[in-house]
Amino acid sequence: MTAVDQGPRTAAHAATSTSTTRTDGILPPRPLNLAEHRAYYGPLPTSDRLQLGALTDLLGRAGVRGRGGAGFPLYRKILSVSQAARSRRVAPVIVANGCEGEPASHKDKHLLWAAPHLVLDGLTLLARELRVDRAVLAIEAGVPGGSGDLARKLRAAAAERRDGDVRIDVAEIPGRFIAGESAALVDRLDGGPGLPSYREQPVRERGLGGAPTLVQNVETLAQVALVARYGSAWFRGFGTVDEPGPQLLTVYAGRARPRVVQSQAGELLWPLIGHAEPIDGVLIGGYHGEWIPTTTARRARLTEAELGTPIGAGLVAALPADRCGLAETAHLMRYLALESSGQCGPCLNGLPRIAAAMERLADPVRAVQERGLLEDIARWAGMVEGRGLCHHPDGSIRLVRSALLVFRPEIAAHQAGVCTGTDRRPFLPAPTRDHQHS
Repeated sequence: MTAVDQGPRTAAHAATSTSTTRTDGILPPRPLNLAEHRAYYGPLPTSDRLQLGALTDLLGRAGVRGRGGAGFPLYRKILSVSQAARSRRVAPVIVANGCEGEPASHKDKHLLWAAPHLVLDGLTLLARELRVDRAVLAIEAGVPGGSGDLARKLRAAAAERRDGDVRIDVAEIPGRFIAGESAALVDRLDGGPGLPSYREQPVRERGLGGAPTLVQNVETLAQVALVARYGSAWFRGFGTVDEPGPQLLTVYAGRARPRVVQSQAGELLWPLIGHAEPIDGVLIGGYHGEWIPTTTARRARLTEAELGTPIGAGLVAALPADRCGLAETAHLMRYLALESSGQCGPCLNGLPRIAAAMERLADPVRAVQERGLLEDIARWAGMVEGRGLCHHPDGSIRLVRSALLVFRPEIAAHQAGVCTGTDRRPFLPAPTRDHQHS
């Protein structure tokens, strides 16, 4: 797994905590077993200390948001699932989403390796809050590790615990970019092909087995466990007023080996990626994120307001200056087009056309020959946005639009028959379907 940089601050617990443990954020300094986990993080609040409904209020005060990409306030999702369950008089289900579909992201897998019991703590607490008797931890199939595969490790960790009537099942999902989309994930767990679909009711109202389902990213669940222990003031001691809490990022700093770091909103971006070599732009948020110029990256703080884009899946990738930003975007767009479910016009026709046009624009010879490429891409992007069954087309177009802005000098060079990039190899991973689990 990737190396971890510990967060910069040590935060004391809130007054509601009975533990003397102090932590620097989410991750421990090394992987922990159950006994070590309890010694490091402190005991989990019992149901008599954390009354029913109190956790939801606590998470609302803390400002915990989903860390899987969407950033939706967690307490609102809990209330929505709870209301749907009461109105239909059925028990809800919880799904912990560890299906890290972003090929370049490692934060969730690292968290599950290093602190599996922290994620299971959060799953257990939300199960108590929603009065569920079934919880599922879904992960990407076939993730290797130094002591066996991740699924085996997590099943052993779940079996080691005694959490009352909450049963935690570990399910392995084939690795696809769209695997972690909530509707696609629920569809796969229900025995379907695992594709996004149009639903008259969202999964929080009718999800796994037809029951109201809370689908939540594993990093968010780890934050739930920490907020329950240490309180909302501890959580808000990290980050900013609008974007509180510690967070995990996967960072590609040029040619350096990618690493998982603990960070927080408000920190300067540039020290995270380093400046040992010239860079051509920085990708923020993942393959559905946006490129930002180097000039912005040098001065911006790690907030959505300053970056102009959400942190999304927690990916920060600094592209070396000897790479071509257009070629890199074309490489990612080809992957995104192939990874679509092909169920709607934007995915079936729009994304492949745009990906092909980006590949031609990335080729200086063809960019000279085909002068209408930019107009074609702009027209097709407008036809795709907001018309898909899921957000995959919109995210893909966001990536393309940002590339056309940030790499405008490269576009001009290509249209003159020249590429300033001397290394045409892909920088970020984008596995072909043949290399994906089926």
